[in-house]
Amino acid sequence: MEHGAFGDQSNATFSLTEEDHTLANAVRCTLNQDPRVTFCGYSIPHPSDARVNIRVQTTGDPAREVLKDSCQELMLMCRHVRSTFAKAVDDFRTSEKVQAMKIDSKE
Repeated sequence: MEHGAFGDQSNATFSLTEEDHTLANAVRCTLNQDPRVTFCGYSIPHPSDARVNIRVQTTGDPAREVLKDSCQELMLMCRHVRSTFAKAVDDFRTSEKVQAMKIDSKE
């Protein structure tokens, strides 16, 4: 849900339900790396409320588009980390050390 972007599209607050610091901090970090962002921050209204408010202020681009771009960039980073980790696990399992340790065997 978007709040406060009716007049000036470059400033908006987005409310994400069923989220916490994990996603909010990652989105904030990604947004702060975008040169179009002049301010970004998040708050959790109450600890028992599973909701995060993310405030985005840009240099003129619509805040909604900048948030969307940052979320897509975050998804790409997560995919890269996941594929790099999976490759490292596969490399480790096929290494000579694992074969010598017999980790994968059912003995």
